[in-house]
Amino acid sequence: MSHGYKPIVPASPAFRPDGTLYSEQFDDVYASAHGSLEQARHVFLNGNNLPERWRSPGPFVIIETGFGAGLNFLATWQLWKQTAPADARLDFISVEKHPFSLADLQRIHAAFPELAPLARQLHENWPTLLPGFHRLHFEGGRLNLTLLLGEAAESLAQLEASADAFFLDGFAPARNPAMWTKPVFRELARLAKPGATFATYTVASSVREGLGAAGFAVEKRQGFIGKREMLAGRYAGSRAYAKNIHDKRAIVVGAGLAGSTCAQRLNQRGWAVQVIEGHTAPAQEASGNPAG
Repeated sequence: MSHGYKPIVPASPAFRPDGTLYSEQFDDVYASAHGSLEQARHVFLNGNNLPERWRSPGPFVIIETGFGAGLNFLATWQLWKQTAPADARLDFISVEKHPFSLADLQRIHAAFPELAPLARQLHENWPTLLPGFHRLHFEGGRLNLTLLLGEAAESLAQLEASADAFFLDGFAPARNPAMWTKPVFRELARLAKPGATFATYTVASSVREGLGAAGFAVEKRQGFIGKREMLAGRYAGSRAYAKNIHDKRAIVVGAGLAGSTCAQRLNQRGWAVQVIEGHTAPAQEASGNPAG
């Protein structure tokens, strides 16, 4: 009997003669043949006016559609390390239906030696490829990557976040239309802070119209090398999103695995946490079982 479980089918890397990473399934490249990192910096980082915006106080949240080989994430992490204040926090959330296996990621990233220290940390934390949300912690918990493995619209519908910026980086709309649908655009609008920005390499009319209908102001800008134009803009609508909580105090009842984990994560985010536990030590009941 089926219960709706959709196993993850990993991506299979292929390479064109010039070394460009290519998807045979979608008949499209993962990034420009002129330079993956340069494209990430021009389209997504510059397109969202980074790093200037994450120098402001408070956590900065990026949502990406299409993790691919993780080069946008690694380029963002590299720039964030170089430019962000010492107390800055970055949450990078990315959806991917066909992630690469660890072995394939290592092979792909070997071509980018400048990213080697960061890529190595990503490899060490790369999750088992199962559907759902996978949260990876870096930089002592100040930088977090949340991978949403599954269909874009379904995964985003389960997400609660307030995004400052969007990287729209699925395969071309004509090759992978499921990444560029009205339901996806509506979810992006639901997740956007007022004034949240977006950037994408495509200028397809369906994307311009879909984003506009969802409440985004859209403009064309100079594209990256081989592309004359790209799109960027900001969310022009409004939403009631969770505001920063200034009095960060919490009570956690129970010091089992769940309670201890919640207390630890809240504390790393600057919360004062009081843990209430009936025993004299944590993990004394179900969490103390030898196996589960």
